[in-house]
Amino acid sequence: MPSLFRFLILIGVLAGAAYGAMWAVVAYVEPQSREMTQTLPANKLAGK
Repeated sequence: MPSLFRFLILIGVLAGAAYGAMWAVVAYVEPQSREMTQTLPANKLAGK
């Protein structure tokens, strides 16, 4: 039974670290906005 508790604690610590890393990315990384253009072929616009 002690190995089960050790395993659950390890999983909890890993999940907490992953959650903390995701929170840090959301809180501290600012995305850069930029314009995007893409040329479409004329035959795609005709619907044929």
